[in-house]
Amino acid sequence: MADLTQDQIEKILEGVVDIYTEIDIVSSHAVDSITIDGDKVTVDILLGYPAQGYHQALSSAITDALSAAGINNATVNIDTKIAAYSTQKGVDILPEVKNIIAVASGKGGVGKSTTAVNLALALQAEGAKVAILDADIYGPSQPRMLGVSKLRPDQSAEGKLLPILGHGMQSMSIGYLVDEESPMIWRGPMVTQALEQMLRDTLWRGVDYMVIDLPPGTGDTQLTLSQKIPVSGSVIVTTPQDIALIDAKKGLKMFEKVNIPILGIVENMSLHICSNCGHEEAIFGKGGGKAMAEEAGVNFLGALPLEMEIRTDVDEGTPTVAKDPDGRVAEIYKEIARKVAAKLTQQDKAMGAFPSITIE
Repeated sequence: MADLTQDQIEKILEGVVDIYTEIDIVSSHAVDSITIDGDKVTVDILLGYPAQGYHQALSSAITDALSAAGINNATVNIDTKIAAYSTQKGVDILPEVKNIIAVASGKGGVGKSTTAVNLALALQAEGAKVAILDADIYGPSQPRMLGVSKLRPDQSAEGKLLPILGHGMQSMSIGYLVDEESPMIWRGPMVTQALEQMLRDTLWRGVDYMVIDLPPGTGDTQLTLSQKIPVSGSVIVTTPQDIALIDAKKGLKMFEKVNIPILGIVENMSLHICSNCGHEEAIFGKGGGKAMAEEAGVNFLGALPLEMEIRTDVDEGTPTVAKDPDGRVAEIYKEIARKVAAKLTQQDKAMGAFPSITIE
C-alpha cells in the first residue's frame, strides 16, 4: 500500500474501543506513540489503569483493526502509568498514596471485607502497587484474612508504623495492635482518631491504590472518611436481598451527599450452585444489585457466586485471588478490579499531579 502516515494509523485506531473505559483508544489518549518504518508499524499504548489480563485482547483488537486496513506488519506494546485522581476539596493528600478507594456496605454480613481484600489483591495481580487499610475498629478482619494476624508492626526511626505485608500487599489494621479476642470498647471520637492515626502514621510506600475496608453503616467512621481522608472513589457491596439493598442505597446516598464518586456496585452471594447436583438457586434473590445500579445511574461492576471456597479461603488467610489466581472466581474479581480502576481514570487528575513552575 502507499506510504503510511500517522494520521492514517490514528484514524484506524479510532475504531478500537477500550472495553473498560468504553472510549476509543485515540480519544482516551491511550495511544502513546506511533512509529512507521516502511510497511512496519509499531503502536505504543499507555493505559491509565492496571489491566494485565486485558493486554492480550487489546493487542489483538489493535492488530486486527490494522490488518483489516491492509497493515499486516504491526507490533503493539502496552504499558501502564497510574495517576492520582481528584478527591474531596480541602482534604490533605496522603504522601506516597495516589488513590484511595473505599469499600462500603449499608449493613454487615454481605461479604464486604471479603470483597475488599480480593479487590485489593486483584488490583495487585493486574499490575498495581496496592495497600489495604482495615477501618473497622470494632471488628477488624483483614489480619486474619491476609494470614498475618500474629504479626505486629515495627516502627521506623521517625516513630511511624511500618505496614504489615500480606501476600505482597501493604496493610494496616487495629487488629495488629491489640489481641484478636480483645473488644474495642471505645466511643466514636476515639474510633475516628484511631482511624486517622493508622492512615497518617503508617509509613506507606509507593501505593497506586489503597483499598479501605469500612465498617458497615453510615456512622462516625464514614463521616471521618469523607471529611478528613482524601478518597478518590467508593465501591458499594450488597447482596440481592431486599433488606440488604435498602441499606446499600443508604450507603450510596451518603457518598453522593459528601461528594465522593461512586465507582460502582458489587453484588455478592448472587447465585448458589449445588456442588452435588449442579442445580442453580438464587437464595438471596435475583438481579437486585444490577437493578440498584441502573436506578442510581452507576456502574454494575459484577456479581460473585455464593461459594463455600470464597469463605474458607479468607478464613485460612489465603483469599481466593491469592489461592487460585487463575480460577473462575479470581477472574471475576480481576474483572471488577479493571472496571473500578478504569472508571477512576474518567475523573479529573489530582492537582498535585501538575508540574510546578519555577521562574529564574
